[in-house]
Amino acid sequence: MIKIYAPASIGNIGVGFDILGAAIKPINGYFLGDLITIKLSQNFQLNNRGIFSNQLPINNQHNIVWKCWSKFCKKIKKNIPVSIILEKNLPIGSGLGSSACSIVATLVAINEIFNTPLNSKELLLLMGEVEGEISGGIHYDNVAPSYLGGIQLILEDYNIISQKIPHFKNWFWIIAWPGIKLSTAEARKILPNNYTRDICIKNSRYLASFIHASYTNQSNLAAKYMQEFIAEPYRSKLLPNFLKNKEKIKKLGAISCGISGSGPTIFAISENIKIAQKISLWLTKNYLQNDTGFVHICYIDTKGARKIG
Repeated sequence: MIKIYAPASIGNIGVGFDILGAAIKPINGYFLGDLITIKLSQNFQLNNRGIFSNQLPINNQHNIVWKCWSKFCKKIKKNIPVSIILEKNLPIGSGLGSSACSIVATLVAINEIFNTPLNSKELLLLMGEVEGEISGGIHYDNVAPSYLGGIQLILEDYNIISQKIPHFKNWFWIIAWPGIKLSTAEARKILPNNYTRDICIKNSRYLASFIHASYTNQSNLAAKYMQEFIAEPYRSKLLPNFLKNKEKIKKLGAISCGISGSGPTIFAISENIKIAQKISLWLTKNYLQNDTGFVHICYIDTKGARKIG
């Protein structure tokens, strides 16, 4: 029996639409991500557990886990039955890479139980393929960090899909999911088909500046350029009072604030734990829409998917 954990992730991380993603872990040790327990069996079995298991489809063949197993078997041209327990700790449509967590944990677990017939590149390509079928287009900014850890720059070359870039170890990432759902497909539909030259140049300048600051260890410069002009101006309308909340969070001392993935989760960054706690408390009181919402203070998860126990 094998147990695999895959962490939640922040897609885009503000400045890198579809090409940056960060794996995160709460500082209190909470498993903010999905767990897969797998063993060989006489036939395929799937049991769903966890606080958000009620959001999963009743028909197992509509479940991401089954799709992963089916695609993996086709890939290796063998049909090997397994028994799987999915512990769903992330809400669907949260902007925290919920589907990516299930995909990564499942495919890593299946690859392990099948004696690793796929290498890491083949596995990541398969993860992107499954994610693409769910969200309407292949993108690796959630599956890559969840699988490999750290902050991943998506190169999407066939030989090099992504590479880890440096991150600031003194940054606290505060994430807040308000308790409502927002599908990636819906959040993509709201984006325009064309952008002006000025916007494209500005976005490129900010992204290049952030990457440069990350490699030269300039924390303030990196935070300053964590702004995004492709999606946030449009997606901000889908989130509860995003602009007002962003303004308040920065007044509390955040050095940056943005939308996690396609939302509705938002993130803020602080270099001071006391300020991070103040922001966390304020978000808990003002951004959460119901009792299912949550706020966590996180570090960057450098490990990615791994065995548990």
